[in-house]
Amino acid sequence: MPTTAPPPAPPAPLAGRREWTALGVLMLPLLLVSMDVSVLYFAIPFIGRDLGPSATQQLWILDVYGFVLAGLLITMGALGDRIGRRRLLLCGAAAFGAASAAAAYATTPEALIAVRALLGIGGATLMPSTLALIRNLFRDARQRARAITVWTGVLTAGLSLGPVVSGLLLEHFWWGSVFLINLPAMLVLLAAGPFLLPEFKTPAKGRFDLTSAALSLAAVLPVIHGIKELAKNGPELFPLLTVAAGLALGLLFLRRQRGLASPMIDLPLLRERTFGGAMLANVIAMFATVGFAVFFTQYLQSVRGMSPLEAALWSLVPSAVVPVLAPLGAALAARVDRAYVMTGGFLLAAGGFLWLTRVSADSALWYVLTGCALYVGGIVVAMTLANEMALGAAPPERAGSAAAVLESGTEFGGALGMAVLGSIGAAVYTRGMADFAPGPVRETLGGALASAARLPASAGEPLVLAARTAFTDGLNLAALGAAGVMLGAAFFSWGVLRRRPSDAPVGAEL
Repeated sequence: MPTTAPPPAPPAPLAGRREWTALGVLMLPLLLVSMDVSVLYFAIPFIGRDLGPSATQQLWILDVYGFVLAGLLITMGALGDRIGRRRLLLCGAAAFGAASAAAAYATTPEALIAVRALLGIGGATLMPSTLALIRNLFRDARQRARAITVWTGVLTAGLSLGPVVSGLLLEHFWWGSVFLINLPAMLVLLAAGPFLLPEFKTPAKGRFDLTSAALSLAAVLPVIHGIKELAKNGPELFPLLTVAAGLALGLLFLRRQRGLASPMIDLPLLRERTFGGAMLANVIAMFATVGFAVFFTQYLQSVRGMSPLEAALWSLVPSAVVPVLAPLGAALAARVDRAYVMTGGFLLAAGGFLWLTRVSADSALWYVLTGCALYVGGIVVAMTLANEMALGAAPPERAGSAAAVLESGTEFGGALGMAVLGSIGAAVYTRGMADFAPGPVRETLGGALASAARLPASAGEPLVLAARTAFTDGLNLAALGAAGVMLGAAFFSWGVLRRRPSDAPVGAEL
């Protein structure tokens, strides 16, 4: 007996002016949370002179924010489903604003590290709420795709704008001003959010699992700390044990999710080749992007002697290729398998990093900017397509979990890149300055420049030359490591993410 096809589903309702205005409000916290990853790049020399952090403390000031944020994203995403995504967003805005004010007036490196960790907690409440609310606000697939494109653009723009805003502020104010810029935006969100943003909750069975929340954070920090120490000091027993402990806690977290009625992470989705592979490619892209950015900004400011504003403006030049290469990558992906285009993007990025292995303290500026433009363009192409592939592979009923996992991977990749590549650079610098007396001179470039400024020219100039040479040697080795990672990502995209005949078209759900 012939069967009749089910009637087509009614079209989803279109979003109107209210929803698009709400999207604009949601972009405020997203922009600032992403900016806070990079806003300290140009402020570090000023913080170094005022607070006198050691090399290890300087790295923690930079990356503890990203570590805590990455470790708590999944927890906060699950919490938002339970108590309401708008409520969590507004609570996070209040916490983020308060922590920003405290960071601006920190008086010791330890205090600044602690407050940066609190900022990470606040940021973790903001990011999953923004993407989850976008999924709820825009039910039409085409409108939702445009909204997610805006979300991705604002996220990446924040990373680029952070150093620029930092440079503008440092030209006229003290380093604490880079934190105070968060306050007006948080006030706008707290005032407009209750009127423009609807509340959404997802019914969940059982209690909120605090043990899983603790495990998700406890698994991240030991791994990152151990990797930092291994990169700086080489193979040692304690860092290896620290990494092993973090991995063990991560396995306990995953195992616990299997037995929960309402797990924090969707394990079946994570095991799917398209979603899991695209998420890993995104992690690798952020590893290189954030990890190497700190070298570029310090090179402009401390090696070439630019003012913060001048260095910030020059740091935007490599991004000029993005409006050209991103649409070109999308156009190519419409004609050939996206995995092939991603492979090309990663290969272009690898070429850019290899170019930068030849940079020296007296290299021409155009040479440095060209290498940076190559790697930025390649990574943006690969990262954009990885985001689209991952979001398209997630069915609508699992979109919230997919968004939390994807954001966690993005933040973790950035934090890991800063830790690993930053530690490599710090280790090379320390070895290059071994002939000088122990202290700030041997720990950071900023410390060496500050010490040289207090010495007579006959002693200060050789110190500056040695410190700048040691820093660029570290930059070269970090670039070589990033190039190797990009080559690995290219082979991974080609071998794992290629569409197979049995695959559904990626993005069909989007």
